[in-house]
Amino acid sequence: MTSTNTVLGWIERALIAVGLVCGLWSLISAAQTRFYASLPVPSYSAHALELPGDGERPGTVSRGTAGLERPDSRSRRRSIAPGEWVARLEAPSVGLIATVIEGSTDDMLAKAAGHIEDTAFPGEPGNVGIAGHRDTTFRAVRHLQVGDHLRLTTTRGVFDYRIVRTVIVNPGDVQVLDPTDTPTLTLVTCYPFTFIGRAPQRFIVQATREDDGRRPDRSE
Repeated sequence: MTSTNTVLGWIERALIAVGLVCGLWSLISAAQTRFYASLPVPSYSAHALELPGDGERPGTVSRGTAGLERPDSRSRRRSIAPGEWVARLEAPSVGLIATVIEGSTDDMLAKAAGHIEDTAFPGEPGNVGIAGHRDTTFRAVRHLQVGDHLRLTTTRGVFDYRIVRTVIVNPGDVQVLDPTDTPTLTLVTCYPFTFIGRAPQRFIVQATREDDGRRPDRSE
């Protein structure tokens, strides 16, 4: 009996330790997400075949999980360094406020939403691609619906969008990021939202721009 109690005691301690580690990780992730979400608009101007997702870097060709690099579109690349501030994304209907930084590697998405490499930048013609993790930065994205309003605030202006569709796709369905004639915003996150591990699909939100852009109101 004493031996059994000892073993049970060690198991209990191990479970408590695991719980404490998980709790600490959650607190650190939440604090990091809040920090990046609260970053102000700065005063200065700011090749895989799958959609970004859990745990993979764009530029790799893996079969069945994450990452995205568009087919060659070098003419639209800009000299924005990975991790540099790009925009602030807001979805008032679901209380989403997220900082968007350059790059959609897992390291970038652990900090904030990420502008997907080789897609248009906010304010440019075409399709702006932004990715985020389903359980942190883009947790609220699951509640977005057709007709909801999205806003991108940049150093170049404020751009308003209206959601026109949501769709579930496979990671290889990169056509959702194809250039568009109409200024478009495409949000990408993993699906199913409650899946444990690397989710097998992607949840896509697409919106079209409603305005020609205006300068940010610093009093907002």
